[in-house]
Amino acid sequence: MPIFYNDEERQAWTLAEALAEQAEESMREAQAALETWKTGKEMNRLRCLRKGISESDAEIRWSASSNAKNALTNNGFYVGLATMYYGAASAHYSRALYLRSLGGRPMAA
Repeated sequence: MPIFYNDEERQAWTLAEALAEQAEESMREAQAALETWKTGKEMNRLRCLRKGISESDAEIRWSASSNAKNALTNNGFYVGLATMYYGAASAHYSRALYLRSLGGRPMAA
C-alpha cells in the first residue's frame, strides 16, 4: 500500500486500481472469446475432414458461421473495453502522481 499525501491522491490511486482490475477482467473475457473461436475452428476442421471436405472449404464454412462471428465480435468488444479501462486507469494514475508531486506531508495509513 503506497503512502498518500492527501485524500485526492488516495482517491485517484484507488480509482485507477479499480479501473485496472476491470481492464484485466475484460482481457480475460477477450481471451475466452478467442479460445472459443480457436476451438470451434479446430472442431469444424476435424468434422469437415471426416466428411471429406477440404481444409480451405472448412475454413470458409467456419468463418461464415454465427459461432465464429459471435466469438470474434466478443473478442473485439472486450479488447476495446479493456483498452478504454486501461486508458482511464492510466489517466488516474497520472493524476495521483501529479497530486503527489505537489508535495506535502504523508498522511497516516
